[in-house]
Amino acid sequence: MRVEPQTEPNQISRGILTICAGVAFLVANDAIVKVLTDRYDPVQILFLRNLIAMPMVAAAALILRGPHALRTRHLGLHAARGLLMLLGAYLYFISLSFMPLAEATTLIFSAPIFITALSVPLLGEAVGWRRWGAVLLGFVGVLIVVQPGAAGFQAASLLPVGAAVLYALFMMSARWIGPGEGLWTMMLFVVLFPMIYAAPFALWVWSPIQAGDLWLFVAIAILGSLGITLIGQAFRLAPAAVVAPFDYTALIWATLLGWLIWGDLLAFWTIVGALIIVMSGIIIVLREAASPR
Repeated sequence: MRVEPQTEPNQISRGILTICAGVAFLVANDAIVKVLTDRYDPVQILFLRNLIAMPMVAAAALILRGPHALRTRHLGLHAARGLLMLLGAYLYFISLSFMPLAEATTLIFSAPIFITALSVPLLGEAVGWRRWGAVLLGFVGVLIVVQPGAAGFQAASLLPVGAAVLYALFMMSARWIGPGEGLWTMMLFVVLFPMIYAAPFALWVWSPIQAGDLWLFVAIAILGSLGITLIGQAFRLAPAAVVAPFDYTALIWATLLGWLIWGDLLAFWTIVGALIIVMSGIIIVLREAASPR
């Protein structure tokens, strides 16, 4: 039976509010990480974040899904996805130590562009000229922000672009996992494997944790886990074409926090590039919702 018309707007509204909240949590997470990169190596930050988050995610998975949440038929794939997540997050965290928060956030949003471009050789998907046009438009936006060859070019701006490519591969690999595995099972392994991979490197570069920073590590574990969970839930509450564009509210939060904490103001060409990347991403989402071509 179809959902009654009068309840559908409420469902969509909840989906929009849920993704906006999840995005806000993730940007707050990134802002705290940027603060911590002044005192700790990014791999140590990643290890501690996942170490603290692991028992919380495991408890939630067991409560909501039971022991079934701990079982998987795709352990090798989860291990590979964990490596992609670790490398992508590592590059992004390094970029935060060199770049304004809003600029790094802008470039990480090029991930949908890479997902569309890579879906042809890796997934064998058909991509029509409209989506290819959106991909090219998005790359133009990235070039405007990065400005290769210009006097203001920063090599660090390539780091979030690399992170976006790895994140795109991470997202695409989820399609090889059967629908029988729930969100919490996937989250459990996304936290577990990066924690395992990061552990030896974190011990190698370990810096003693300052007492005043402990709550910041707890905060990023909670904010990161909540953000990812809420964004995943938003796509369950409402169609992707409706909620996905609200992912870009991250640029608003990143710009605001960057200004309040560090006094950063976006350069004109960064704003132009950001608008083009957002436009490209929204076109890709709408075209995928309309048809595969």
